[in-house]
Amino acid sequence: MAKKKNFPLRIDPDLYDVLQKWAADEFRSVNGHIEFLLREAAKRAGRLPKK
Repeated sequence: MAKKKNFPLRIDPDLYDVLQKWAADEFRSVNGHIEFLLREAAKRAGRLPKK
């Protein structure tokens, strides 16, 4: 498994609250949910390489 890249993320507190609730609803951590959302957006945009 590839090592994950760490980086700081500044985010509006209200948006973080939304993400926190959404992540809990999906049984994910906030970090895991943000990664999931970004991966789905990259797939839809055709930016993620096909496996």
